[in-house]
Amino acid sequence: MIFNDENLESLLLNKDLKAMIKFDNETGIIWLGQQRMLLLHTSAFGVLRSELINSFSNKYAKSLLMKMGYEAGHADATLSKSIRSGESAMDLFMSGPQLHSLEGMVSVKPVEINLDSTSFYGEFIWENSFEASEHVRLYGIAKESVCWQLLGYADGFTSKLFGQPIHYKEVECVGRGDKHCRIIGKPLASWNQNEQKEMDYSLQSLASKLKHLEEEVSDLRIEKQTSVSSQNIIADSNSIREIINLLNKAADTNVTVLMLGETGVGKEVFSQYLHKIGARKNNKFIAVNCASIPKDLVESELFGVDKGAFTGADKARKGRFERANGGTLFLDELAELNVESQAKLLRVIQTGELERVGGTEVISVDVRIIAATNSNLLEAVKSGDFRADLYYRLNVFPISIPPLRERLADIPGLVKKFIQKFNEKHGKSVTSITDNTLHRFNLYSWPGNIRELENIIERGVILTDKNAKIESTLICIGMPNLSSQSQNINTQGLIENNDEDKQEFFDQPSYKNMCLQAISSGLSLNDLEDDLLKLALEQSGGNIEKTARLLQITGPQCRYRMKKLNK
Repeated sequence: MIFNDENLESLLLNKDLKAMIKFDNETGIIWLGQQRMLLLHTSAFGVLRSELINSFSNKYAKSLLMKMGYEAGHADATLSKSIRSGESAMDLFMSGPQLHSLEGMVSVKPVEINLDSTSFYGEFIWENSFEASEHVRLYGIAKESVCWQLLGYADGFTSKLFGQPIHYKEVECVGRGDKHCRIIGKPLASWNQNEQKEMDYSLQSLASKLKHLEEEVSDLRIEKQTSVSSQNIIADSNSIREIINLLNKAADTNVTVLMLGETGVGKEVFSQYLHKIGARKNNKFIAVNCASIPKDLVESELFGVDKGAFTGADKARKGRFERANGGTLFLDELAELNVESQAKLLRVIQTGELERVGGTEVISVDVRIIAATNSNLLEAVKSGDFRADLYYRLNVFPISIPPLRERLADIPGLVKKFIQKFNEKHGKSVTSITDNTLHRFNLYSWPGNIRELENIIERGVILTDKNAKIESTLICIGMPNLSSQSQNINTQGLIENNDEDKQEFFDQPSYKNMCLQAISSGLSLNDLEDDLLKLALEQSGGNIEKTARLLQITGPQCRYRMKKLNK
C-alpha cells in the first residue's frame, strides 16, 4: 500500500492509545497499560550514549541501544495485540508507529507497507528523531546512521507482531547530514549476511571487556553467592542480608538457633541454609512439624520406640533424634508440643541422651537443634503453656525473620525464582510480571508471606500465555489497586480523579482488621496519628513537603504536628 496525505491521516489516529496513559502523582508512576513508563530528559539519555561510545566504541553502544529498543518494541507489540485484537491488520500494525510517536521518540510517516508475512515490506520517514539530534549535539555529523535505539524498537515491534525476525535498515539519517531519517524493513532472511548480523544483539564481547571488573569484586561477594545460591535464598533486602550474616556467624558453632516469624516467611529454608554452610553439612537434615503429629505420638516420633512398647510395636524404631544423629534436627511449630514432651526435649538438649518409648537403654545423640515457631513463646511461658527452662535453653541465638511486607526489595527476585520454577514444572515460558502487577504486590500486606506469593505466581504462570508477562488482572484479585491519587489523562488532556481504588482498599478485610486491632490495642487517636506521622517521615526520608503529600495535608499542618510530636 502506497500512502498519500488522505489515507495517511486516518491511520495516525491514536485516541485509544492515549487513553491507556495514566499518571499517578502520589507514587510518581506513569502507566501505559500494564507497563511502567518514564519521562526522561534527552540530555540524560545523551550522557548514557556518550559513556557507552567513549568507553566501548560505537559498535558496542549500538548493540546495547538496539537491544534496549528491541525490548521496548516487543513490549509495545504485546500491548497493541491486547487493545486492537479485533481491528484490521493495518490498524494493529500502525499502533507501533503511533506509540513510537506518542512516547516522544520520533514522528513516523509511512511511505509504503506490505503486510504479507512472507514478503513483508515497510518504508517509513522519521522526523524529529531524538536520537539523531542528541548524537549531533554531542559529536556533530557522523559518518553512519545513528538512530540505533529507534531501529531496535522497529525490529522488536514488527518481529513480535509477525512472529518472525523482521529487520530494518536506516538508509537516510539526519545524524549523518541527510534531510530526514528513512528506514526500510524486510524479513531477516531477505537481507545479506552483514545486515543480518545487525540483528544479533549478543553482548558477549562487551561482557568480556567487563570481566576483569567482575573478578576484582568476586572475593567480596563469593560467600554470599556460594552459600545463598545453595538454597536459592533471595537476599536483596537489608534485613535478609543481616539474617544471612547472623547465620554465617552461627554456622561454625553448635549453638541452638530459634527461628521466629510469621507463617510462610521461610523459616525452614533459612534453617536448611544454616545446615548447608555448617560443619554438619554432609550429614542429615531432618525436619519435623510438631503441629502435624498427634499429641499421643509426639514422643515416639521424636525419641523412637522399643519393641513391645505398646500394641503393634513389633520391632524397634528410631525416632527423629536418632535419625538426625551427627546432623541437624529442625523442630517446626515448636509451641505445639505438650508440656510432657517439652520436659523430655529439654533433657535431650541438655544431656545429649534419650530413651526410646518403652525402653530403658540410654542412647547418646549428637544433634544440632534448630527450632521454629510463629507463636510468642514468652507469652506462652507467662500463661504456663510453655516451660520457662526450655524457652531459655532454646533462646540462645534467636533470629527473627521479617514478613514479606517488610522486605519488599526481595519481591522481584522471588518472583523471578518462582516463575522459573513453575515454568519448568508446567512446561511454560512466562517471561515476568507486568509493572502494574509488581506495583500492586508492593501495596499488598501479604498475610501468607512467601508461601502466598509462591502460590499466586504458580496460578499466574498457568493462566498466562507463553512468552508473555503475568498481568495484574489475573492474580491481583483483592489486592490494592493504584493509589487513590491516581489520575487519568483522557484524549482531551483533562485530569480525572479516580476514587474507586481508594474505596477498594477500604473494603478489604485486611484493612478493617487492621483498624479493629488498633482499637482493641488501646491506642488513642493521638497515638495513631503520631505513628502515622513517624512512618510517613521515614518513607519520605525526613522531607516535610513529601511527608505532607503522603498524608494529604498541607506543609504548615505537617510542621505543626511535628512540633507536637517532638514535645
